[in-house]
Amino acid sequence: MSAHVETIVPPKLRPGDTVRVIAPARSRAMIMEHDNTRWINERFAAMGLTLTFGEHVDEDDQFRSGSVEHRVADLHAAFADPSVAGIITVIGGFNSNELLPYLDFDLIAAHPKVFCGYSDITALQNAILARTGLVTYSGPHWSSWGMRDHFEPTGDWFRAAVTDDAPIAVEPSQAWTDDMWFADQDDRTPVPNKGWWRLRPGRASGRIVGGNLCTLNLLQGTANMPSLDGALLFIEDDFESNTVAFARNLTSLLQQPDAGGVTGLVLGRFQAASGVTREALDEIVARQPALAGKPVLAGVDFGHTSPLLTVPIGGAADVVVGEREAALTITRH
Repeated sequence: MSAHVETIVPPKLRPGDTVRVIAPARSRAMIMEHDNTRWINERFAAMGLTLTFGEHVDEDDQFRSGSVEHRVADLHAAFADPSVAGIITVIGGFNSNELLPYLDFDLIAAHPKVFCGYSDITALQNAILARTGLVTYSGPHWSSWGMRDHFEPTGDWFRAAVTDDAPIAVEPSQAWTDDMWFADQDDRTPVPNKGWWRLRPGRASGRIVGGNLCTLNLLQGTANMPSLDGALLFIEDDFESNTVAFARNLTSLLQQPDAGGVTGLVLGRFQAASGVTREALDEIVARQPALAGKPVLAGVDFGHTSPLLTVPIGGAADVVVGEREAALTITRH
């Protein structure tokens, strides 16, 4: 388990910058079975950003992925290339942690730049935090930008995190979606957002650690696990999780030796298929001694539903949970 290292905030993206797209998990070839690149290209062009692609993004083996060697090579090339200002992942998957023994963390630390993705990319982001102190961004993949309708405020939150230094006062979205948008852009069902779930009162600030829970837990017991001491946890899980899986995974995380130093917990919205309810979360939280007396806020717009908040892993946030209202502010990103 890593001790604290000095925080490095990468330079912000500016119009005219180049962003490199890499596939440390699954292949672009899989994504292109449903070609939504028109909206991706339009949105990046509107930001004044040029997209380039790693050499091996279309490699597609039996795991719908590329070789470890080639995925590592594309990641290293993206960090090392002085013409690249930011890096974004194609999509998640299940195998980003295969890259960890081969990563050149000195190279990454020497070339700090925006690195954004979520889900399985959690393994890379928290390892980079533990080993280098570099802030990375749990936010939309390259493929996420292909959502034609109901995309915002995902893009607004991304721009706020990676192009500006101002604190981000997070507000609940007006509506959210949880559908196979990439396969059918016309069959969409927005759900009105009833707001955040205020599970436990209190106020806390801290360094943001987290992302996808089951992926973060893969780092336990290794040098790639960031310190939880002083951490404000941002945690989410996807449709493959359920009440009992989430309960045991959260319990495992909060039984780490330094989990008593966690300052609070912010939970992303669960997908409907997970079946996780507010009542279940309330009981799960009540069983965690590491959370006693600490604020817990749930139903926040990050995770595997849309819209998707961009969360700076290694950045900082403040959370206030009261009886009738709550506030969430990202203070360092």
